Amino acid sequence: MRRPLADKNAKIYVAGHQGLVGSALFRRLKSLGFQNLLVRNYPDLDLTDQAAVRRFFDEEKPEFVFLAAAKVGGIYANNTYPADFITANLQIQTHVIESAHRSGVKRLLFLGSSCIYPRLCPQPMKEEHLLTGPLEPTNEPYALAKIAGIVMCRSFNRQFETDFISVMPTNLYGPGDNFHPDNSHVIPALLRRFHEAKEAGAREVVVWGTGTPRREFLHVDDVADACVFLMTRSDAPDLVNIGSGQETTIRELAEAVKETVGFRGELRFDSSKPDGTPRKLLDVSRLSGLGWRPRIGLREGLSSTYPWFVSNSSAGSVLRA
Repeated sequence: MRRPLADKNAKIYVAGHQGLVGSALFRRLKSLGFQNLLVRNYPDLDLTDQAAVRRFFDEEKPEFVFLAAAKVGGIYANNTYPADFITANLQIQTHVIESAHRSGVKRLLFLGSSCIYPRLCPQPMKEEHLLTGPLEPTNEPYALAKIAGIVMCRSFNRQFETDFISVMPTNLYGPGDNFHPDNSHVIPALLRRFHEAKEAGAREVVVWGTGTPRREFLHVDDVADACVFLMTRSDAPDLVNIGSGQETTIRELAEAVKETVGFRGELRFDSSKPDGTPRKLLDVSRLSGLGWRPRIGLREGLSSTYPWFVSNSSAGSVLRA
């Protein structure tokens, strides 16, 4: 039974509201006039604690849920803490999805990741490519947890006629990102590296690899807009890619970050370091077929993200592990 989000007074739980996507979802919902937003900070609600999650849903009875809570990180973090990543993510999504069903939530949106697709997936990656080949080994535990979340949502829909949908965003960035030197993704890592090089008066910044791999990026405010859009649609599919549909080489990205930061030194690529997957692009025809398009271009997004980083790094609030 399809029960899309329509009432501006509906009780909406944003799980993970302090994270990159969750905070953007909260901003977007507020801007659209949704006022009855339900959030909880950690440790007030530990989503890895099943009893606590059940108690929360029983007491608060949210009508709609955006499940953006997750343990996330870059290649280094995924390689270093694989057990932490699969355990925490399985616990979080299992407890929230199960409690959403128990308490009669009208619709739940589960945030996954494009890493669910096979390492050598045909490009662009379509939703039907899920489970058609081996995963990228460096983030396999995280990807398997997210795949389990998709299958959970589909299974609850089939067995209990719930209305749970899953979305797979591409590489995200923007205000609220994690700029930790070891555990961050490529855009925040480059913004921090170029900023520190500029501040130190360094002659060059070295970037791993050849700069030839192609990646897709989407500003977090766009993904939040797409998620709310899907929650309001009665025809939303149960699995949807969210991306820009456009590719950028790592070299082009590094040059754009260098220009945004204002670094005057040289940019050098260390080809002795690994490039990773040559290309990762999502097929976004399902989403675009519903009428949604991104609004924030890469350079515009970098120009708004960099000042946020500078402001918050001076306060010591963006260097999360």
